[in-house]
Amino acid sequence: MSVRTIPKNYRNLTGLANSQKAKGAFFESSLERDFLTTIEFDSGVESYDVQPVCISWVDANGKAREYTPDVLVNYLPARSGFRSSDIVLCEIKYRSDIQKNWTELKPKFKAAIRYAKEQGWHFKLFTEHEIRTTYMENARFLQPYLRESLDESHESLVLNAMLSMRECTVEQLLKSLFHDKWAQAEILPSVWWLVAAKRISLDLNLPITMSSRIWLER
Repeated sequence: MSVRTIPKNYRNLTGLANSQKAKGAFFESSLERDFLTTIEFDSGVESYDVQPVCISWVDANGKAREYTPDVLVNYLPARSGFRSSDIVLCEIKYRSDIQKNWTELKPKFKAAIRYAKEQGWHFKLFTEHEIRTTYMENARFLQPYLRESLDESHESLVLNAMLSMRECTVEQLLKSLFHDKWAQAEILPSVWWLVAAKRISLDLNLPITMSSRIWLER
C-alpha cells in the first residue's frame, strides 16, 4: 500500500487506476497512468504497489531528506529482465523534467539505488520513451474488454474457427464466421476479449488493426 496519500493536484492529471494487481493504484500524472496501464496488462507482472516506501537520505549539506519512488513492481520469476531480482523499484519521470532538475534528482536516485540494492531489488527509471509505446496503446485499447463478461456462445464459435484456421487476420476471422457486417460487429468485442486475455495471440508491439495477424499458440 502507498506510504502516503496522494493529494489532489491541479497541475497534473490525478486519479485511481482500475487494477486487479494493486490496492489503491493512484497516479499523479498521465505518464504514471500510462505506466500503470502497461504493467497491469503485462502478464509477467504479478503485483505492484504505488509509492510503497519512503527512503531517508542525507544531502551534501548534511540535511536529512526523504524520497518516495513511484512504484514497486513484483514480476513473476525471470520476467523482470534482471537476473538477480524479480522486484523492481520504479521512478516515472518525463525526460524534460530529468534534464531540467537533474542536480536535484541525482542524489535522490542514488539513494534509491542504494536502498533497492540493500533490499535485493533493482531501481529503474522510466521515461515517456520507455512507457508510451505501441504496446501501451494496445494495452489501453484491450484492457476495457476484460471488464465485460465474455459471451460463451461467442467464445466457442471464435475458438473453433481459430482451431481450424490456426492463423489469420482479424478481418478474415470475422468473415469466416459471418457474411453480415452487423453480426461481425456484434462478435468483434468477444474477439478482442480473447486477445486481451491472451487466449488468442497477436503481436502487441505492432498497431492493432483489422489486418493484424492473430493465431493460437501450439
